[in-house]
Amino acid sequence: MNALRRTADHGPAGLTKFHRLLLEQVGHEFTASHQYFAIAAWFDDRDLPALARVFYRQSLEERDHATMMVRYLLDNHVAPDIPGIGEIQTSFTEPRELVALALRQEQQVTEQIKALAKAARDEQDYTGEQFLNWFLQEQVEEVATMSTLLNIVERGTGNMFDVETWVNRELSAPAEGDSNAPQTAGPAVS
Repeated sequence: MNALRRTADHGPAGLTKFHRLLLEQVGHEFTASHQYFAIAAWFDDRDLPALARVFYRQSLEERDHATMMVRYLLDNHVAPDIPGIGEIQTSFTEPRELVALALRQEQQVTEQIKALAKAARDEQDYTGEQFLNWFLQEQVEEVATMSTLLNIVERGTGNMFDVETWVNRELSAPAEGDSNAPQTAGPAVS
């Protein structure tokens, strides 16, 4: 089986470009999970439970995205050498900074997923390309949600209790499980 995974034409690590990028993305998703946890804890520490809940839930969702990618790699006989996480920002001065960071993070992940889809297409890895379709759709939703939340925070002009009211009304229901979502390695937590 190692001969299937590690052939000379698949780069220095013996993997296709798509598989290398997917392994890197596992690290990006775990980093996003930790960053969302730090954001949630900041809101939690300031007695803003609705915002904290949104970001704790986002943290779990990003963790699940990483484990979906690990499951895909395992199912395709690619050793999932799990990368470490990147730097996490924990120092903020006002709520807008946190939501703006979340939006930038989602926009960056969108570009990373697009690069993965391109690599899969360029390598004619049709199962890899199909696997990423769900993530591409998910990123549209994530960017839209964070864009709207940033607008609400900016319109709140510092009144976080109005923001909390909006979040409780509009974002309080946990997302229902998506039957089209890829399987996770281990149990899903969100």
